[in-house]
Amino acid sequence: MNAVKIFGVVLILAGILALVYQSFSYTKETHDAKIGPLELQLKEKETVNIPTWAGVGAIIIGAVLLVVPLKR
Repeated sequence: MNAVKIFGVVLILAGILALVYQSFSYTKETHDAKIGPLELQLKEKETVNIPTWAGVGAIIIGAVLLVVPLKR
């Protein structure tokens, strides 16, 4: 299995995950303050929505990479 076929499989899996979960979230530290022995931290939870067209597009491109033979 060459690199193009592996990349096609990875794109298909990423597209399926994008369609199943549709978003992911992460925590971002925005402010730190240190005043003597007192430490303050502010963390914000960010959510990123993945568009449906991106998941479908990744699946289609991955399938094309698997099906279409490479010219050498």
